[in-house]
This record gives sequence, C-alpha cells and structure tokens, in this order.
Amino acid sequence: MPNIKVLIADDNSFISEGMKIILGTFEGFEVVATVQNGREAVAYCEQHEVDVALLDVRMPEMNGVEATRLITERTATRPLILTTFDDDEYIVDAIANGARGYLLKNNDPDRICDAIRTVYYGHSVLQDTVMEKLKSGVAGTKNESNQNAAAPDQGSGIDRSLFTERELNVMALIAKGRTNKEISNQLFLSEGTVANHVTSILGKTGLTHRTQIAIYYLTGELT
Repeated sequence: MPNIKVLIADDNSFISEGMKIILGTFEGFEVVATVQNGREAVAYCEQHEVDVALLDVRMPEMNGVEATRLITERTATRPLILTTFDDDEYIVDAIANGARGYLLKNNDPDRICDAIRTVYYGHSVLQDTVMEKLKSGVAGTKNESNQNAAAPDQGSGIDRSLFTERELNVMALIAKGRTNKEISNQLFLSEGTVANHVTSILGKTGLTHRTQIAIYYLTGELT
C-alpha cells in the first residue's frame, strides 16, 4: 500500500516539525511538506499530490477554515482540522467548508494517525469531546434566543418530513459520534442497512459526509 501523503499547515514551527517527526515514526505516512499559513497550504495542494492536509485554524494570511474551502473546491485533497478548544467557534464553519474532521492537538499520536487514515479512506472524524462542545454551543444559542421556553430537543430544527423514523434515529446516533457498527448494534440493524440509511440521508440533504449530517441534526442548518 502506498504511503499517505500528508501536508502539515501550522504557523508554529515547533508543532509542525514535531508532527512531521511523529508521523515519520509510523509506517504508511509521508509528510510531503510543512507550511506556515493557509495560503501556502492551498498553493501546495494545487501544485502537488496531497492526500490529507492537516490544518491549524488560526494562521496568518489565511486561516484554516478558508484554506479548507479552497482546498476542497480546487483539489482532491481531504482537509483535516487539527487545533485547540480555543478555536471551537470555527467547528461549524470548518465542516461547512469541507473539513473531513476536527481533531484536538492534545490527542496522542496513535489517535491522530488513525484519524488521518480514516479521512484518507473517505470517512469523517469528529471526536466525542468536540461533538460535546458543539452540542453545548448549540444548546446555549437556543436557550439565549428562547429563555422563557423549554429548550427544544436536538434535531427539532431539521425538516423531519424528509426522513423516515429510522433515518432520524440514525441521524441522532451519528450526532452522538457513533460509528456504523455501533449504530447497527444499538438499532439491531446490519451495518449494510445502516450504510444505506446514511446514503439516503446524504441524498435527501445534498450533504457529502456524515460529519455534516451531525452538524445538520444539531443545528438544523444545511452546511
């Protein structure tokens, strides 16, 4: 199997070079370049073959969210955000712009490598702590806008008439960060049936991956 070609974009050279060294200790990865801002990341991905771009959010000249949008529009590279909780306000924008995942820098190297592999194979990554942060933000926004009313259930903002009851159940579990296997066990379905439901949901919404389904279920907004 060929190595996964990885670009690392972070304005902190200590982090980017450290990540390069770490990935170099694992088989199956090739760090093709390290850059210091989003503009350089976009330019490199346009001119070279890159499988996965690890992007920090806050960078000079162009941040990781805008770089994600351009990389997704112009190249076949899959962006993966690697950042800190200080940047949690960017989660929805990053996913809306095409990020295939949102991962924290304090993860251990094995977890980061697993995330890169997951994104490389066409799946999405949104770790539980990030999902909980997103849920908290959504709940806070709803409570602020309707302080005197009971907080609505998550998923209440979506157009439920588009989906079957089973699809709604699948969406709710995706929003909790469950894998297809975990969903199949919980709903007593085969993994193939769950995958079919996911495909149907993507088709009905025009979304492209399961992380966007989670955002839609939590916010009621199609990204």
